[in-house]
Parts: sequence; C-alpha cells; structure tokens
Amino acid sequence: MTARWEPAGTTVLTGGGGWFGRAFLDAVAHPRPEHGPVARDGQVRVLAASAAEVPAILDVLPRAVVHVGDVADPHVLERLFEGAAGASVVHAAGVIHPARVADFDRVNVEGTREVLRAASRVGVRRLVHVSSNSAFGVNATPDDRFRQHEPYRPYLGYGRSKMAGERLVLEAAASGDTSSVVVRPPWFYGPFQPARQSSFFTMVAAGRFPVLGDGAQRRSMVFVDNLVQGVALAEHAPDVTGQAFWVADREAYPMAHIVATVAQVMREEGYVVSGRRLRAPALVGRLAERADRLLQDRGVYHQSIHVLGEMDKTIACDISATEAALGYEPRVDLAEGMRRSVRWCAAQGVSLAPRRAER
Repeated sequence: MTARWEPAGTTVLTGGGGWFGRAFLDAVAHPRPEHGPVARDGQVRVLAASAAEVPAILDVLPRAVVHVGDVADPHVLERLFEGAAGASVVHAAGVIHPARVADFDRVNVEGTREVLRAASRVGVRRLVHVSSNSAFGVNATPDDRFRQHEPYRPYLGYGRSKMAGERLVLEAAASGDTSSVVVRPPWFYGPFQPARQSSFFTMVAAGRFPVLGDGAQRRSMVFVDNLVQGVALAEHAPDVTGQAFWVADREAYPMAHIVATVAQVMREEGYVVSGRRLRAPALVGRLAERADRLLQDRGVYHQSIHVLGEMDKTIACDISATEAALGYEPRVDLAEGMRRSVRWCAAQGVSLAPRRAER
C-alpha cells in the first residue's frame, strides 16, 4: 500500500440522506480507528434527494452544507460542484428498491453520468463510486467467490444499472477525465438502516424469516463502519485510479448462520425471540426470481418478491485485493455489527419485537 493523500479541502457526498450517506457523515463527525482515514476539517457538501432528508443529515453532521435536488439534474450538480476543484467526491446516490423499474436507469446510470461530468468539469482529485454486487449476479457454487477482476453478469434491472454506472466510472478513469475508483459492497448492515432492515430483525425474532433449502448458501455482508473504512481508504490512495474493490466483512456467512446470529443477538439484548425457524425449499427462491423477472419486464418492481428471489443464492466476494492495495481491515464482525444495529434501533425508538420485561 502506498502513502495516503491528506484530506481534501472539500468533500462532496451524493446520497447523503441514505443509509450509507448518513453513516459516512456520522463517521466524519465522530471518527474512530475502525473508520480509517475518514476525519476531515474542510467543507462537506451533501446532496439530498429531497428537503425531507435535510434534518436527518444535519442531525448527524451539523456543519454539512446541504444541497437539495435530483442527482441526474445537471443544474443541481453545477451548484453542488461550484468551486470544488481538488475535491474528494463520494458518489453514493442510487436507488435499490424503486417505485418504477425505469428509475434504475434514471438514477443509477444517468445520475452517475452527470456526476462524472460535473466532477470532470471542475477537476476533482478523486471520485469514489459506490457500486454493488448485483452487477455480477450470483456465484456458481457456495464455495465460489467474486474476484477483483470479475466478468459482469448483472442480476435483473438493478444489476444492469449498476454495471452501466461502473462502466461509466471506469471509462472516465481510463480516458483521464476523472481519477475515479469503484467500491463494491454486498448486503450491508448497521446503524441508520432503513425500515426494510428493521423488518428483517422483526421477522427473525418472530420466526418468520424464511431460510431456503439447507441454508448453506453464503452471503458476503459488510458492517456499515467497515464500508466507511473501505470508501475512505479508496478516497486517499493515490495509485488506484481506475480500479474496483470489493469491500466486505472478511468471511462470507451461510444464510442459516446469519439468521441464527441475529436471533441470538436479539435474545442477548432482551428481546423475545421465537425458537421456531421458517424453512422452505430452494424452489421458492427460484419461483420468486421467475416472478421478479416477469414483473420487471413489464416495468413493475416488487421489493418482497425481489428479495425472496435472492435468498436461495450464494453472493460472496474475495476481499484480498482490497486488503493488499488499500490496507483495508474489517474490524467489526457479524455478531458485533448486528448488536450495534439492534442497539441503534432501540436508541431511535424503533420497535423490533417485545422485550422480555414487557411480557
């Protein structure tokens, strides 16, 4: 690993109201060693998708300069990037579960294209693009791992849009337009989680989250503070322009183990957790995937069907190149990360399940 750049005078963050965006801003406000080189004293400009996101952003980082608007609107981005020569850019804006399938291209592809144009126009120092495992589909076997240089095999509309966004970013690096780097997180978890992740906890506690097949299919996951570390390292590594890095926890976990770990953590945190586990044949996942494909071909997106369609599959990556090139070192494991997630929910007043004392 080479020497690191000093923090840039200006940081530009898109997707600031999202799960990762707020976690990144919280790490800027309260840096810890596990976050890597995330501390910075310069101006932090944040793009929020709507005015409703602004209070939550400022609650995390009161000194943030918040711009509101569409990431695909060049006029919004012109204001966001004005005078931002030499800035560090973290492009985290994206849509995972859209209202319409067409939003995948509008936000994840056209939004990325416009961010790259704005960044190139002012001459930023580095742009880190937050991508996804969905650009690479699923692993052939539970023991397979996505490598750093993996062929694209996108999974449905979201995967195709993240593949297209990655290609734009890597092309900008190859042409010399922008010193850009791609970071590829799998399923991440941790504080600032949206309602869908809280529902996961609730379903596990109630014994209603389905484990398909034998539960041996593996998933790479990443605690959000580990992801912050990976992004911050990619921001500050001079010699990695045009490269892409998997950022995940060190091991890939069997789905049965993930569910069992969440259940155990919730018990230890005082929640009532059912001893039952919902099992279903792997065929259920394949049928859900088929339904998902048919719906998306008609422009319809259904979140629950999409998630169920992935539950019988292994989606796992190899982080060795990230460790070697960036000095990445995931410090929070699954049990500790889930514990911090559950405690964050409790602190926010999010009801996950009855407490033992409430019975």
